[in-house]
Amino acid sequence: MALITFTSDFGLSDHYLGQIKGTFLSTNSNQRIIDISHQIQAYDITHMAFVIESVFKDFPEGTVHFIGMDDEQGYMIAWVEGHYFVVPNNGVISLVSTRRPDLMIDIKAEKHLLKTAAKVAVKLANGEAPETFGQPLTQYKEYSQRKSRATKKEIAGHVIRVDHFGNLITNIEWTDFSILSKERKYTLHFGREKLTEINQLKSQVEPGDIFAQFSDHEKLVIGIYQGNGAQLLGLSFDSPITIIFEEG
Repeated sequence: MALITFTSDFGLSDHYLGQIKGTFLSTNSNQRIIDISHQIQAYDITHMAFVIESVFKDFPEGTVHFIGMDDEQGYMIAWVEGHYFVVPNNGVISLVSTRRPDLMIDIKAEKHLLKTAAKVAVKLANGEAPETFGQPLTQYKEYSQRKSRATKKEIAGHVIRVDHFGNLITNIEWTDFSILSKERKYTLHFGREKLTEINQLKSQVEPGDIFAQFSDHEKLVIGIYQGNGAQLLGLSFDSPITIIFEEG
């Protein structure tokens, strides 16, 4: 039996979360369910995709990832990078991975689509074939991931997420930086501030000072050590971040 992860924008104060968990367990009372987050901002596809992208590869291949959101555009099964996703067809799966799904199935239900999709997730986790739950999809709602722009002179990116601690997560990738910064000095510009060093650890700066480091997911993060970077720096989602390299 595979794991099911459960992520939603349902919040914690209403009945929606319990309803879907009850559906999971009514389908198989022994099913293992791992909650990722249920405090995704309502209808925020980019927030949902960021959270799922950040964690899904940490789970065993074959895990079923169930995403609870508005189901008005239908639900689908997608097989991506060795994982099943049971997701609304609202474009979120295109932002979770740059790879096109190897398999897509349109889940059909006369009513209660969200509960039907939850049952499908459990049946997938218990080895049933995805093709038994609907018809193949050849097209699906798709968005392009916003990437940073890298030239020999600079990397220009943006803040793509402000986390719980107020840290500013950007779309500047370690791969680009490691190539362009080799044996070159650089200056990191953001808001009214600038830095000439990217840290290995936050603790390399004093509490209350600005740090910049690459996360485990190889994205540049800027923040205030033991403080709220977004508030103190006056930056937020989509704020521009630039690394300018000196001529060699």
